[in-house]
Amino acid sequence: MEERLVLKSSEDKIVGKHVFGNLYDIDPKILTDREYLEKLVLEAVKVANMKLVEAKSWSFGGKKGGVSVLALVEESHIALHTWNEYNYATLDVYTCGEQSDPQAAFDYIVKALKPRRYQVFYADRSSD
Repeated sequence: MEERLVLKSSEDKIVGKHVFGNLYDIDPKILTDREYLEKLVLEAVKVANMKLVEAKSWSFGGKKGGVSVLALVEESHIALHTWNEYNYATLDVYTCGEQSDPQAAFDYIVKALKPRRYQVFYADRSSD
């Protein structure tokens, strides 16, 4: 397979930043409050200097019920998923915007949810 060298300007580069993690031991009342969680994610979009395209949220019943919130932004997305049975949530903030700050959005949501402990991971999703 032949590999080709393609010269690109810095304007062509995708600056992908991905911050994601697991949040443990959260107040179970918060984990099922769909309106609160959607509002929280929408505020995080502003905090991170992202441009909202659309936001959706869903509540799930049953033993492992919870809420999922997805904010589609021009720069990529914020996704929050909760499991009330486990007092647990996952948070995914990904952006390819040079002016946006996924870490700020992640920190904002974590501060509001007040988990007793959490893990945070980082991935460089840039094009080179």
